[in-house]
Amino acid sequence: MHYDSPRRLQAVICDWAGTLVDFGSFAPTQIFVEAFAELGVTISLEEARGPMGMGKWDHIRTLCNQPEVAERFTQAVGHAPSDDDVTALYERFMPLQIAKIADHSAVIPGALDTLSALRSQGLKIGSCSGYPAVVMEKVVALAAEKGLEVDHVVATDEVPNGRPHPAQALANVIALGVSDVAACIKVDDTTPGILEGRSAGMWTVALTCSGNALGLDYAQYQALSAAERQAAHERVAAQFATSQPHYCIPTIAELPNVIEQITARLQQGERP
Repeated sequence: MHYDSPRRLQAVICDWAGTLVDFGSFAPTQIFVEAFAELGVTISLEEARGPMGMGKWDHIRTLCNQPEVAERFTQAVGHAPSDDDVTALYERFMPLQIAKIADHSAVIPGALDTLSALRSQGLKIGSCSGYPAVVMEKVVALAAEKGLEVDHVVATDEVPNGRPHPAQALANVIALGVSDVAACIKVDDTTPGILEGRSAGMWTVALTCSGNALGLDYAQYQALSAAERQAAHERVAAQFATSQPHYCIPTIAELPNVIEQITARLQQGERP
């Protein structure tokens, strides 16, 4: 037996919030603000967005490790945030998140057409998220009501280590029966999600305008001029530079063009 580099793609693995649904990725960020507020700790939406893409417990721990947030927490609660405090915040976060996920469940424009185009090419559609399984169950059900369905879902608490580790992406590879990670694309709107795909040996596509980094809802994005959109795309693409995505595009609507480019590169013998 000998190794043959794949000549065609087999699967695309997508993130959810900010990629397939919830333009601007508002569902998790707003709930972080509210969960901290219940303890008398004020954090901004911008601060809440910082670690986005990680599992939610790790996200809260990372927020609490920030000196400014830790100082506010200490002033409000009387001691520095411990892991027990992080767990308590996580337990506050979960019911708030489940209750309000429907408020930010709209499918991102272009996602349905893109997934249809991918399937017409014989590609499998995997997915993963920083949400735990109990939240993902509701996210997936709400998306299905709007016509968006994928072939597999891996929540952050279904693997030993969430993003930026490659476990969720690789769990999709196994479940979808993919023969080579080089035949996969990971699509995400966060740096941890791109690092996940990179670490898994996949092609990676970063979304600059529909997700956490830009943080605009669809109406706000539509209100931008063409020049403002381009400037936003370039600014966020620069923020992704450290994670080294293979491609940066504004939203998932532009993914079919990238599929063509990656397919051409595979046929020339290139790998991620």
